[in-house]
Amino acid sequence: MMSSRLVTLLNSHPIRRISPQTCYSCLSSIQNDKKDHTVAGFPSGFCFFKRDFWKLRVGSLTGHECGLASKRSFSLTPAGIVNAAPSSVQPYLRLMRLDKPIGTWLLYLPCTWSIGLAADPGCLPDLRMLALFGTGALLMRGAGCTINDMWDKDFDKKVSRTAMRPIAAGQISRFQALVFLGGQLSLALGVLLCLNYYSIALGAASLSLVVTYPLMKRITYWPQLVLGLTFNWGALLGWSAVMGSCEWSICLPLYFSGIMWTLIYDTIYAHQDKDDDIKLGVKSTALKFQEQTKPWLSAFSVAMLSGLVLAGANADQTLPYYAAVSTVAVHLAHQIYSLEFNKPDDCWKKFASNRNLGLLLFLGIVVGNLWKKRDDSQYETPLNSIPT
Repeated sequence: MMSSRLVTLLNSHPIRRISPQTCYSCLSSIQNDKKDHTVAGFPSGFCFFKRDFWKLRVGSLTGHECGLASKRSFSLTPAGIVNAAPSSVQPYLRLMRLDKPIGTWLLYLPCTWSIGLAADPGCLPDLRMLALFGTGALLMRGAGCTINDMWDKDFDKKVSRTAMRPIAAGQISRFQALVFLGGQLSLALGVLLCLNYYSIALGAASLSLVVTYPLMKRITYWPQLVLGLTFNWGALLGWSAVMGSCEWSICLPLYFSGIMWTLIYDTIYAHQDKDDDIKLGVKSTALKFQEQTKPWLSAFSVAMLSGLVLAGANADQTLPYYAAVSTVAVHLAHQIYSLEFNKPDDCWKKFASNRNLGLLLFLGIVVGNLWKKRDDSQYETPLNSIPT
């Protein structure tokens, strides 16, 4: 009786527009689950109450209705671009997390800090380098996600937040993912070859971190530290790409600050999955710190800010830079103080806010560099040195 009434209701009420593949994948997960499900377990717009309702709706949802639902209006958001792509391409775009760009931002921002600090006094950062590193960040973040999902296929199936990732859901095989990974790394190599020889060697050295990071959660409670070493390599690479080599008195404090920053935001991120991680035997700083998370995050924040101050002092930065660092400190304090680490939604909100934090610091670097007086004498050529 209830199922019949629900069918009538759904036939007369518009269903949220989703792709046929999403319909089938979501409903298939219902069929495989042995427990009853409620509305809370499904995307907004579904009204399933009973597990056996799958039998009544799967035929129509994967057929005519989903065909109509797939005709979506185009959106310029990352998720909208992915949804507008051909259905055969969408799993690959989701595999590289093109629909979730926050990770690309977090990989890219340390590069921008380094490129900005390396700019000549009174000048804007090298726009060509910013574009190259943006492209490289998109490709390498995608490659990292592909490697991660290949390693974690069996784990992802058992975690509600990751169960619908393309490899875990069976939309892409491991071999197809491997071929796709080869394409991403080839394109990333093309970007790297646009840099100087020092930077090419330095960039290649990071590949071992990219490949091994997904394994760290099986070995240590500090996988976030390894992620920090990986994600902030651009703090070294950006400077060397502009200047030809690293100025370690600037690059190392900046790299250290980036690592501390990653420990902050990825510990917050890990709190979303801690219940599933305990069941699967996966380790993280969230599980290590538990109720002491906020004191640890506060210590990482102090270390991050100290590194930024040292890097700025060695780079002869000016007042706008230190004003930005002070604002970053306020942002971190609010982020940690207001964090409710037992609420996944709040953890995601705090995690995602770190993009704005990184952009704020980049803006401070740029304005601080423009504040400096340009030394035009370095561009002048003595008259007596000009050949006659």
